[in-house]
Amino acid sequence: MSSTKSTISMERTLVLLSFVVMAMSLVLAFAPAAMASPTGDLLAVCLRNCAQCKKMFGKYFEGQLCAEACVQFKGQLVPECTDRESIAPYLSNLV
Repeated sequence: MSSTKSTISMERTLVLLSFVVMAMSLVLAFAPAAMASPTGDLLAVCLRNCAQCKKMFGKYFEGQLCAEACVQFKGQLVPECTDRESIAPYLSNLV
């Protein structure tokens, strides 16, 4: 009988431990999104837009220069591929 109680106690402990591990995994998985800073979000948008403009304009768009400006200005100057003024500093070789 003692062996049965011990086995049940061990099973409960394993279930509880598994639950704790799963809960912590979920917390850690969603914590970065919950703690993201507005500056980080702007920087990510800026970099994505640089990449999108590079895809659109190819060799005529200086993607590296655009990305460096994103980092330097912490995403405050987001390039819009359809707004000529916002991407003018990164365009080259246009006829």
